[in-house]
Amino acid sequence: MTTSNKRLLLFDIDGTLLRTKSVGRDATRAAMLEIFGTSSTIDTHVFGGKTDWLTLVELLVPHGYEMEIIGQRMSTYEQVAGRYITEFIGSHNVEVCPGALEVVEALRHDARYLLGIVTGNVSTTAPIKLQTAGFDPAWFPIGAYGSEKMHRNDLAALALERAITYCGHPILPDDVFIIGDTLADIACARAVGAVAVGVCTGHNTRQELATAQPDYILDDLHGLMDII
Repeated sequence: MTTSNKRLLLFDIDGTLLRTKSVGRDATRAAMLEIFGTSSTIDTHVFGGKTDWLTLVELLVPHGYEMEIIGQRMSTYEQVAGRYITEFIGSHNVEVCPGALEVVEALRHDARYLLGIVTGNVSTTAPIKLQTAGFDPAWFPIGAYGSEKMHRNDLAALALERAITYCGHPILPDDVFIIGDTLADIACARAVGAVAVGVCTGHNTRQELATAQPDYILDDLHGLMDII
């Protein structure tokens, strides 16, 4: 890290910072039924590492919806999903992942770091999840969300672009860390040449994460301070 640059730390949400059990699935089901008239095979759908946009494509294209139509309705879906997750989240057990709150609290007070979110969640559901788990969304001034791009790898580039604008100077790939619990998070880091940090608190095991050859694998976020 150069003396003039901050390190950009981009966190996934689900399985990395917190766990919300089935609230995301429940909100998605309700929003899909309201907007598209079907929830398809959502009960068995695997969400890990995917954007909400991609999830809708995978679930709705087999029901005859065109990808273009799904994209056109993302803005509406985003608002409806936010409404449902606000309604449902109080009845679900939201857990903070080990070390997450303590580490984020320490990092947000350290001028060497800029914090951000890269998540498959749409922009209306992400802050609700964060707030429920005890995080202030304002701690993460940079964000890229699953309602903005269909593919997670494209979110990394979007977040980096926003961080450069926010800082007012270039950010080198060696100064970008993408932290997540899935193989998709590691691929997302590779897409922009960032440092890939896998954390074993969510969807993928240590052995599974190792197959993607991240730069680091952590048992939980307590270990993040040792590598940045």
